[in-house]
Order: sequence, then C-alpha cells, then structure tokens
Amino acid sequence: MTQARQYSHREILEVMSGLMLAMLTSMISTSVVSTALPTIVGELGGQDHYSWVASATMLTMTVSTPLWGKLSDLFGRKLMFQTALGLFVAASLVAGLSQDMGQLIAARAVQGIGAGGLSALAQVILGDIVAPRERGRYSGYMGAVFGISTVAGPLLGGFLVEADRLGWRWCFYVVVPFAAIAFVVIQRVLKLPKVTRDTSIDIWGATTMTASATSLMLLLTLGGQEFAWNSGWTYALGATSVVMLGLAVLAERAATAPILPPRLFRNRTFLLTSLASLFVGMAMFGSMIYLPQYLQIVKGLSPANSGLMTLPMVLALFVAGVVSGRIVSRTGRWKIFPAAGLLLVAAGQWLLSRLHVDSGLWLIGLDVGVLGLGLGLTMQTLVLAAQNGSETRDMAVTTSGVTFFRSLGGAVGVAAFGAILVNRLEAEMAAGLRTAHISLPGGGTPELGSPSAIQALPEPVRSIVLESFTRGLETVFLVGVPIALLGFVAVVLLKELTLRGATASVAPPTAATAPRTP
Repeated sequence: MTQARQYSHREILEVMSGLMLAMLTSMISTSVVSTALPTIVGELGGQDHYSWVASATMLTMTVSTPLWGKLSDLFGRKLMFQTALGLFVAASLVAGLSQDMGQLIAARAVQGIGAGGLSALAQVILGDIVAPRERGRYSGYMGAVFGISTVAGPLLGGFLVEADRLGWRWCFYVVVPFAAIAFVVIQRVLKLPKVTRDTSIDIWGATTMTASATSLMLLLTLGGQEFAWNSGWTYALGATSVVMLGLAVLAERAATAPILPPRLFRNRTFLLTSLASLFVGMAMFGSMIYLPQYLQIVKGLSPANSGLMTLPMVLALFVAGVVSGRIVSRTGRWKIFPAAGLLLVAAGQWLLSRLHVDSGLWLIGLDVGVLGLGLGLTMQTLVLAAQNGSETRDMAVTTSGVTFFRSLGGAVGVAAFGAILVNRLEAEMAAGLRTAHISLPGGGTPELGSPSAIQALPEPVRSIVLESFTRGLETVFLVGVPIALLGFVAVVLLKELTLRGATASVAPPTAATAPRTP
C-alpha cells in the first residue's frame, strides 16, 4: 500500500507562506474596514445600516464555508483556494467603486463568499500536510497572521481614511497586490496529489442552510427598526428560519454527499468544539466591529489612532497564539488553553462594558489586551481539537464545519449586537433630550453621520449623543459575558483526546488516479 507523503518542515513553511499571505489579504480587508466603517456609513448612509455592512460579509462567509470544504473534495484544494482568492479580490474592487449603501452591502456579501473559502481551506490544507501532533506549532503561525492583520488593518484603514488623495475606497483596493502575490506563491509551492472523491454537491443542503441563516439575520437586523418586534414580519421570519433549519436537517440526512454529514454531530468533539466556536464568534466579532465606534465617536480618536488602540489586543493575541501552539505541540495537551481563553474573553467583555466617556486610554488598552489574550488561546486550538477528533475522510468537512459555526456566531453576534446598540441608542437619546427639555425639528432624535459630524454637534446635544453611545455599547459588551461563559462550559465538557502523532495526513492517490502536480 502506498504511504502518504511526508512533508519536510521547509516544504510546510513554503506552503504556509502562500496560505498566510492569502489569509492576510482577507483579514486585512475586514479589519481595515472596521476602522473606516464609521466614516463610510456616515458618508453613504446612516447608523441603522452600520451592522449590515459587517453582517453581509459575515452571513455569506458563514453559509459558504462548509460548501467550500465540499468543493475542495471534488475539484481539489488548490483550485478552490485560488478561486476563492480571485472572487474576494473582484468583490473588493467593486466595493471600492460603490456609490451607495446597496452596492457596498452587495459587494461585501460577495467578499464574504471568497473570505469563507480562504479561511476554511487554509485550515483544510494545513490539516492535509501536517499531522495533528505537529499542527499546534503551525496553527500558532496562523494565529499570528490574524494578529498582524488585526493591527495592520486598523492602522492602514486610519491612514487611508485620513489621506487627502486616497480616502476610504482604498481600504478595498489595497488588498489587490497582496492577493496577486499570494496567488503566485500558491501556484508555485502548493503541490498536492489528486485524489478521487465523491462528485455530487448538496444543493438542497446549501439552499436550506442559507435560507435559515438569512431569515435569522434579517430578523435580528431589521427587527425593532423596519418593523416592530411584535409583528407579522417578526413571526414570519422566525418561522421561516426554524422551518428552513428543519428542512436542512432532512436534506443533510437524505443527501449522498452532505455538506455537514449528520455523523459529525454524533461526534462529541465536533459538536462541542462547534458550540464553543459559535460563542467565540459571537463575542469576538461583536467586539471587534463595535469597538471602533466607541474609540472614534465617544473618545473622539482619529481612525488612525483608534487603530493604534487595538495594538495591545493584537500583541496579546499574537503571543498567546504562538506560545500556546508550541506548548501543545510539545506536550500534546490542549484543553487548558481554550478553557482559560474563554474565561479571559468573558473578563475582557466585562471590562469593556465598564468603559465610560471619560475612561483613560491606558485602561482601554488593558481591557482590549485581556480580550486578545483570551482569543489567542482559544481560536486555533478549537480547530486543532476538532481535526484531531475527526476521521481522516472528514478532515475537510470537520474543519469547514467548525469554521462555519464560528462565522455563524459572528454573523448572529454582529446583527444581534447591532440591534441592541441601535435600540438602546435611540432610547437613551430620546430620554436625554426629554430630560434636557430639548425639542429637535421633527420631534425625533438627531441624525447621526460620521464621527467628525457627531463631534461637531452643538452642546448639550453632543454630550447626550456621546453618553447614549456609551450606554448602548456598555450593553453590547455586557451581553458578550454570558456568551463567552457558555463557550467555556462547552470546552469543559470536551474530552481531551491525545493528539495523533507524526503520521501523514494526506491521503495517498488511488490506483485509478495517478499523482498529478497542479
């Protein structure tokens, strides 16, 4: 029997250079926009559209992630990874050319499809070429890329927004050269054997899962804004989400090659790591998307300076990810890291909820550093644990499945936290205006534009708006505490399986299919 190929350390690093550069491309595009979002929304739309600019990407990334894993089984990891990269770049260019919120949200949705492929397939390819026992050290590098992009993105976004000759549109154009280099590197160094696999695609599963997630997102985003919570629209969207979820379960049970095979959910490790990833995604993305609003609107920082304020989180995430990855590879023990990490995420969320209008910058830096430390200990280790507990045939669907639930948590978190913020913001502004005996034209609350426009509001309206934002964001971060604790419970219930040793993970080519160099 043909033995699976063993990859040398140098070969693995060469492949990872392409994977990490591609991931850097998609992550920078997300983090660079997070800093620019207050300005973008202020120019193209209003505060009520804020969550959709982020949610559109999260939603499509969520529903496409498991499909990318399946497509890579059918058409090859390399081809699908490069396809995802090309799609992401094309959507980024369209986003930069957007003239209104509708165009931007649509382009961001397509961006999410490409980002879903990049994030899932990078982990799948790493699982193909590195044994679980050795994967911890390389997963730490993946976490480092996340950290670098998190600090580089906001800083770059702040610079681009403030540059007179560039502006926020370059937040989308800037990823193009990175993507071109990543494409070339992947083409040259990624050489995987061609393996014959099932050739069917689960269309019904993809459709029903997409419909269920989309209905839930629409409900969370539009509820309380476009229609009342106690209304026919609320019940219709809620019922649609539940019915589509039930149909998705039936579709996956009947499909010959399901996107998420039902047998995965009989795997205790997959089920619990997916639940933990769901809660991590909710806490992480909810914080990262709305933190720039506090820094730019409440604290009055420039986009560039608000990017600098994320530096403590990134440094903590980088150190925690790399150090924990090396310890896991050396000892084979991993459970303590996500358990401690989720407790730190909960602590970080609680600390952020205590921030006020007059909070010092050193305190903000300390709070985000605690959050980054928790995320660094958690994210990559959960993926490693899921891969280690799966069968070799399920490597791709397990990896993309865990990533799917983390993205789903992010999508739901961004939408839910956005709904909480908007509703609390409007209620607090209305109450503040009544207390100050201020009546605005039209009898409503002030129109909120860019951070600079909010800072230019006359007193005492400006103070009322800033205090209202603070209280709204306080609620957002406070909701993240029990969410992170639920993730901690899921990790505690995990059984710590011994990491498999340095045996190859790549399935050998079948007799019917000779090895092919892509």
